[in-house]
Amino acid sequence: MVDRLVGHGDLADIADATDSAILAAMSSRPIRGAVFRGAGRPLVIETLLLDDPAEGEVLVRMVASGVCHSDLHVVDGEWARPTDVVLGHEGAAVVEALGPGVAERPEAAPLGVPGLRVGDLVVLAWTAPCGACVACLRGDAWLCTDPRGAGHRLSAADARLHRADGTTVGAYSGIGTFGERQVVAAEAAITIDPHTPPQIAALIGCAVTTGFGAIVNTAAIQAGQSVVIIGAGGVGLSAIMAAAAVGASPVIAIDAAPAKLELALRAGATVVFGPDEAVAAVARLTGSGADHVFEAIGLTETVELAVDLTRPGGTTTLVGMTPQGRRASIDVYHFVEDGKRLLGSNYGSAVPARDFPRIASMYLDGRLPLDLLVTELIGLGDLDPAFDAMRRRDGARRVVVY
Repeated sequence: MVDRLVGHGDLADIADATDSAILAAMSSRPIRGAVFRGAGRPLVIETLLLDDPAEGEVLVRMVASGVCHSDLHVVDGEWARPTDVVLGHEGAAVVEALGPGVAERPEAAPLGVPGLRVGDLVVLAWTAPCGACVACLRGDAWLCTDPRGAGHRLSAADARLHRADGTTVGAYSGIGTFGERQVVAAEAAITIDPHTPPQIAALIGCAVTTGFGAIVNTAAIQAGQSVVIIGAGGVGLSAIMAAAAVGASPVIAIDAAPAKLELALRAGATVVFGPDEAVAAVARLTGSGADHVFEAIGLTETVELAVDLTRPGGTTTLVGMTPQGRRASIDVYHFVEDGKRLLGSNYGSAVPARDFPRIASMYLDGRLPLDLLVTELIGLGDLDPAFDAMRRRDGARRVVVY
């Protein structure tokens, strides 16, 4: 189970802190957060102190957070990340306070316009585009070179979380959604329709946008095109839903777990297969391979399979994230001879301010059955069992509700 530390931030601890820490504590609020202490170690739930928002920031109260495979990559040491950060990057929250310089959205303004309002339901973006760099100016917000809150808010200028002794604690990807409250860049808080259930809003912050955006933005699938999606976890199921919504045909899902193939059918897949059947089945259904193949797991062997399942002139899009340093191989001669294309899809090539509200609207209109993604609602103390389930590839998403 997750280790628990009780007492950080109580009066006894504050009494032992330095004078500067005491002053900081007087202007801060206590929150509970799951802190990453190092690869292979359980997250530690601590009571921390959260400062008020500074210029361009907002204080948010978390309502839900998905448990994403990217968090597991960090916990298992497959991605190098700094320690002493509140983990989590897939969350929904309610705005509690606006910092200096944050425009207040008028009551009558429609959703999606600039500005925020206390009480707004927001989805938190793990990359908050600056709007001024070369990537942002050309419309590639997901490639922003200077996102607000970068560096996991560990620098002295960005840190808003600390222990009673003054030790800085960071917020993963600038949002640290495994904490009860956070201070985030205003650009990271995207207002959506308040009728969106919190657990669905949270998943829009990463899994849904990553899968949906790979179909709609990165590969720009057209009605009638054949699509194969390898992997029916949270991202893969979101891609299946998007492919069905835009009229792709057939939509073929591949996964080793029968339970996930059942979810894939409910999400909109036309047919489903296990990986051993994939090559023969796709050839039988499409002739020479699919127009588009998406890899949504992050394994080198399924990356290679994705290229093999793509027709001459077709496109392979890599969505799943492998451990750092992994390399896949392709038959370069045949890849070039067949004129195939290979794309990488980061965050579904999303512009959060555009895509988050659009996805929420499609869910509320019944066009994206996102409820299928929620395997279980859990508490903050249930993160370790959720990671274990993910290692077993059991279910789609566990969601922490606050």
